[in-house]
Amino acid sequence: MTHAERPVLAALALGLAALCPAVATQAAPIDYDTRRAADLRRCDEQLHHGRVDAANACYQPLLRATSPLTRAEAAFALGDLRSANDLFRDAVAADDRAPLPRVRWGRMFLAAGQYGDAVKLFQEALERDKNDTGARLAMARVAVERFDGDIQEELDQLLKDDANLIETHIIASRLAIERGRYGDAVSEAQRAQQLAVQQKQPPLEAIALLATVEVMRERDPAAFIKEALDYNPRYGDMFVQLGYFNVIRRLYREADAWFQRGAEVEPESATTRREYGLNLMRLGRVQEARPHLVFAFNNGPKNVATENTLNLIDSLDKFDTIKVADPAMNLFLRKDELPTLGPYVETLMRRALPEFARRYGYTPSGPVTIEIYPDHDDFAVRTAGLPGIGLLGVTFGNLVIMDSPSGRKRGEFHWGSVLWHEMAHVFTLGVTQNRVPRWFSEGLSVYEEWVHGPTPGVNMTPDILEAYAKDLFLPVAALDEGFLRPRYENQVQVSYQQAGLICYFAAQRWGFPRLASMLRSFDGKVTTADAIRKVFEVSPEEFDKQFNAFMRERYSAYIADPKRWPDLMERAHRMLTAKNWKEARDAAQAAVTLFPDFTSSGSAYEVLADAEVGAGNAAGAIAALQSWRKAGGWDPTVLRELAALLLEAKKDAEAAEVLAAVNYGDPLVTEGHDQLGRLLLAQNKGADALREYQVLLKLQPADTAMANFGLARSYRMTGDAQQARRHLLDSLETAPNYRPAQHLLLEMTGEKAQ
Repeated sequence: MTHAERPVLAALALGLAALCPAVATQAAPIDYDTRRAADLRRCDEQLHHGRVDAANACYQPLLRATSPLTRAEAAFALGDLRSANDLFRDAVAADDRAPLPRVRWGRMFLAAGQYGDAVKLFQEALERDKNDTGARLAMARVAVERFDGDIQEELDQLLKDDANLIETHIIASRLAIERGRYGDAVSEAQRAQQLAVQQKQPPLEAIALLATVEVMRERDPAAFIKEALDYNPRYGDMFVQLGYFNVIRRLYREADAWFQRGAEVEPESATTRREYGLNLMRLGRVQEARPHLVFAFNNGPKNVATENTLNLIDSLDKFDTIKVADPAMNLFLRKDELPTLGPYVETLMRRALPEFARRYGYTPSGPVTIEIYPDHDDFAVRTAGLPGIGLLGVTFGNLVIMDSPSGRKRGEFHWGSVLWHEMAHVFTLGVTQNRVPRWFSEGLSVYEEWVHGPTPGVNMTPDILEAYAKDLFLPVAALDEGFLRPRYENQVQVSYQQAGLICYFAAQRWGFPRLASMLRSFDGKVTTADAIRKVFEVSPEEFDKQFNAFMRERYSAYIADPKRWPDLMERAHRMLTAKNWKEARDAAQAAVTLFPDFTSSGSAYEVLADAEVGAGNAAGAIAALQSWRKAGGWDPTVLRELAALLLEAKKDAEAAEVLAAVNYGDPLVTEGHDQLGRLLLAQNKGADALREYQVLLKLQPADTAMANFGLARSYRMTGDAQQARRHLLDSLETAPNYRPAQHLLLEMTGEKAQ
């Protein structure tokens, strides 16, 4: 760790630390539980009105209270989380069967963002009393903050048990906002506010939710902001919430204004400063983010996202940037990958930027920046502050952040398609000023991969069709819910594919210009249902009906007998192993006919090709693999096999095109670059060949003479005689008897003499 201003990490051994003086900063969330001690409520009243000095003076004597739970709560409110941790432990030990001490201890962990510890304590509380309202509400809060599925049933039960629970209405209002049900959100927030007044509790969270609805509706929340600040001039949490809801809508610039205001209202809040800093990272303003993150690290409980992001910032000197003027782009890669991966990224971007601009009628303001991280955990920290996320790429406006192929197992990651997918987001978000619904932006990105990307083809897997057959696809008007609050294990992935299929269907049914028109209709006030009625002139229900008809037609064979395809696949592989070429070929061909969109590893196309090779039919193998590639297959090993078959068949131009496609999946190995370079030179494509040999030399091949010879030929073809001679001499210095280089040197010497 290189931050001189940061304390020693040993101080954080318990996960919670006394990193700030004992000063109440609204760190402890509002406690609506009627079991809270009256002595604490008197202090809470001061804190909730922003009278921090008075609140401190009130809480301090309670550190010596008789009740261990009161002492723990006082330390929690004062921000001394290490002492509070010990005191909550004492409170639990004093009455092991009581759920309340565990609930409140868990709330402290929840406030610190340590969800695992919080959930464990809430579960222990429920083991002592399965009906404890405080524990049930706390679990609901965790689910809301972690997007852990649908909790509507539990909320309904809580309201049925007691309709006067303020926090239940607050959670219900927040969920309604996420789902775009703003009328319900207002009703729930207003009810929470009424109950807060009746029960002499602070109405701040309810007012903040009403302000949030105004922001979501693209209206001015000033009246609600004034009401909240009149009650508590230091209520920074409201601005954190306003920023948060803009972040989940990908309105990062708008979020920036709210986070900044929160930091102004409550500059001592580590939470506010952390969220402000993390959002500045999303905007690419790394150096501006650092002081806010350092403040949060020094003055708040341990937060993994804060620490990880600071460590990442310290490591960025290992990266470098290529700036390209036309089209405007910045490529930010680790220094050792800039000369090897960078050329392919630039090539794809030179194609993508003008192509997307034509298709969507939009040009990004300013350069598009691509950041690529060889370490997946670095990518995850850069995007979410936490390692281990399952994403491959993320777009923040004109900033795209993604994994490098070196950060993934070879053959598992097609970085070219990921970049194409994220570039589509740059344009769909830009056209709508980030107002496009999540499902539609994701659907268009998937559609772009399938139709225009480096490896086009509708690549589908059986689990998606199984979800469709089980009626797990959502109505188009509600598809965003599949991304935000999934209800079953792989619903997010199913929602991605469903969104792509919907866009694919709509482009076939009405033409792509209608899709682009639908995109432009989203201004923050138009819903998916509104846009469908306006652009396609059908109701959402009719749209769903026609989409279902498209699905049943496209996948009719599979849907009619879902068990037949896996049976055919099993037989095809078994017959291939037994070298029964005819039976393997027949089963594989039947599986392809039944489900042609499956091109993942071990596909029927591959079995069919292997069977054809085994039977001595190279032309049949080529046809099978070309069909596989046309359907979306991209496995680098299989592509190299196809290239070898094409070369044997004297189809050099097709082989070159296949080998070039390998670079979008597996470019950072020496294999194939010389072969592709020679094929490109034979086609008089000197500039492309030059790129291959430059990359090859940077990858440090065993035979540098061959790489330098290829560079010499490429430079000669592009008209740079000086560089050609230099690399030719380098080749001969390494291998003086390398005859191709000797011949070229004689030839170039004769040209110079003439």
